[in-house]
Amino acid sequence: MNRGIFAIAENKEIADGVFRMELLGDAREIKRPGQFVDVEIDGLFLRRPISVCDWDGGSMVLIYKVVGEGTARLSRMKPGAALDLLVGLGNGFDMSKSGNRPLLLGGGVGVPPLYGLAKRLVADGKRPIAALGFNAKKDAFYVDEFRALGVETFVSTVDGTFGAKGFVTDAMKGVEYGYFYACGPEGMLRAVHAATATDGQLSFEQRMGCGFGACMGCSCKTKHGNKRICRDGPVLEKGEVIF
Repeated sequence: MNRGIFAIAENKEIADGVFRMELLGDAREIKRPGQFVDVEIDGLFLRRPISVCDWDGGSMVLIYKVVGEGTARLSRMKPGAALDLLVGLGNGFDMSKSGNRPLLLGGGVGVPPLYGLAKRLVADGKRPIAALGFNAKKDAFYVDEFRALGVETFVSTVDGTFGAKGFVTDAMKGVEYGYFYACGPEGMLRAVHAATATDGQLSFEQRMGCGFGACMGCSCKTKHGNKRICRDGPVLEKGEVIF
């Protein structure tokens, strides 16, 4: 974990209430797709955890949805403003288990970390498939970006306005894969846990206090006891999670 000051290069709305923020600064502490940062927002006591969509050594991309006062304030920040971040938090996805044809399952703002994963899997010569789920067409984002990587991408929306009607588990029907990675709300992860026939990894979205394991406020029940999503996760193995 490293604390650093990052400059906002871009902060724009890309879907209904969903923003893409590009930050310039030292991102070398990010080692794996699926890790997150903790953002300090002026006037608010707790930092906000946001997963990393993409990064290189001197920049990163965050995608977040406005769901409360903290993210609302973040959405109003302009290019040139500075943000205080804790960088390189969480364990991230283990790419060594992917096999050649992994399935990437993302729901809503669970999609961004899977983009960073897809980009690196493709660079490693793998052929990932993506199934992305949203509530409606107005909520959808990054579908074209996945396809630009050469990733076969399926989309579902709850109201049927884009792609297949239903949930991300409907979009994955009939898809052949040997391993999976998933990120999204707990209800989606529960459904994916039940619907998948292979091993895989689940990345949890969770409200957090400290973001680095000190407060035990974001625990998840597993076969090995309670695990802290911020410190032991956010990525957990399918086989260890108890829903």
